[in-house]
Amino acid sequence: MTDLLPLLASAWVLGLLGGGHCLGMCGGLMGALTMAIPPEQRGRRLRLLVAYNIGRVFSYATAGLLIGLAGWAVANSPAAMALRVVAALLLISMGLYLAGWWSGLTRVEALGRGLWRHIQPFASRLMPVKSVPRALLLGALWGWLPCGLVYSTLLWAASQGDALESALLMLAFGVGTWPVLVATGLAAERITAMLRKRGVRLTGGIAVILFGVWTLPGPHQQWVMGHGSSAHQQQSSHLQH
Repeated sequence: MTDLLPLLASAWVLGLLGGGHCLGMCGGLMGALTMAIPPEQRGRRLRLLVAYNIGRVFSYATAGLLIGLAGWAVANSPAAMALRVVAALLLISMGLYLAGWWSGLTRVEALGRGLWRHIQPFASRLMPVKSVPRALLLGALWGWLPCGLVYSTLLWAASQGDALESALLMLAFGVGTWPVLVATGLAAERITAMLRKRGVRLTGGIAVILFGVWTLPGPHQQWVMGHGSSAHQQQSSHLQH
């Protein structure tokens, strides 16, 4: 469990840093969810937003479980290394996109458009959202919207080689996207304006790029892990003496 905690924290931070991208993909829907609700009914607006995001995150976790099964199937094969490399390259591409340096990753989103074409009509019928169950179902459907950030994170989660772990990582990632989308739905202009700033996008993009570089298999991971292990062994030896 202790080995999983840093990965869960990384997935959460990845979702938080990618909030600017989520704002572009789902920000309009967040506003539409609450547009017809008077400002004085803030509690009702919040309930709909929370229900929508619970449904969306549930879809991410489901996708993580499904693709995690594929990752588990190749965990002990030569394909596992290739999967990890592809996941790292996609994360680096996502960082370049967030920083505004390269938008080639948007082409990856075309891979999911076929599936989305079948889901979108059902999602559209749920609008306008007037109840919590409808918001929950809409979120569960909208979670399958083609998204380069989600695809990148999915492959990274699958590269861990454990279906349950992949689902938990996608759950943590989805929760990380909450602050941005909930704030947008509640018309928190200051927060959304801050996330749109060039400096914030650059910081988030560079952080995701570094995370992608770290994900690449190589001696850098062995060095850090070995250094940490040596330090731990030295500390244990010191305590024994």
